[in-house]
Amino acid sequence: MLRIISLNLNGIRSAWRKGAANWLAAQDADFIALQELKAQAHDLDESMRQPEGYSACYAYAEKKGYSGVGLWCRHKPLAIQTGTGNPAFDAEGRYVRADFSDYSIISLYVPSGSASAERQTAKFCFLDHFYDHIASLRKERREIVLCGDWNIAHQEIDLKNWKSNQKNSGFLPQERAWFSRILNDLGWVDVYRRLYPEAGESAYTWWSNRGRAWEKNVGWRIDYQIATPELAARARSASVYKAERFSDHAPLLIDYALNNCATANKKLPLEV
Repeated sequence: MLRIISLNLNGIRSAWRKGAANWLAAQDADFIALQELKAQAHDLDESMRQPEGYSACYAYAEKKGYSGVGLWCRHKPLAIQTGTGNPAFDAEGRYVRADFSDYSIISLYVPSGSASAERQTAKFCFLDHFYDHIASLRKERREIVLCGDWNIAHQEIDLKNWKSNQKNSGFLPQERAWFSRILNDLGWVDVYRRLYPEAGESAYTWWSNRGRAWEKNVGWRIDYQIATPELAARARSASVYKAERFSDHAPLLIDYALNNCATANKKLPLEV
């Protein structure tokens, strides 16, 4: 079985102080996709730069203490790509891709628009650009999974207070329609929702730090693993880990019926 974990850290140094490193090490995951590092290369200690048993790659934001994504891989990738070709967003460290002979894993951090009208405009610009990019990924005819914080709750079931959030960033009609186009028009699959179509409160991955949201489980599902159809069909189980809290996000774990033979096989290696 191949395990992929996605986690928005809300600061890697903060999450490490809260025990995230030990928990991640104990999961025996094949891939760990990290978002919102809030750090540059010189801020990382050795356990972050070279985690035991993994090949690590990062895309840092130019702005200090902001954004940034990473990928930890059990096997060394054949190729690594940072950014999607848009200089403004690439400078924010929002995308890193690791390629293997039979599939690719991507760590993604979509902008939030909640801070201001200007940031919401920037988010819409990112969505426009990224739609074209994710469409081009489908044309590659290879298996891909995009892990990360998409900053969009797709459906009403994906957040607690959907009625009162219809005019708020993360649940705007335009954002939700964009997400639907990713799935319906381009053929990507929301892996967790495929496994658990009716999961509600147990599926939340983010909670505001205000109003005792965590304690009351007033959450949002905004962290996803979005995959190509064949890879999504291999998913066997998924969970959101909530026994400990490392960030304002919870880790999303999905297990796929695959052997991690990523550097050797020409076809997806089915586990039997």
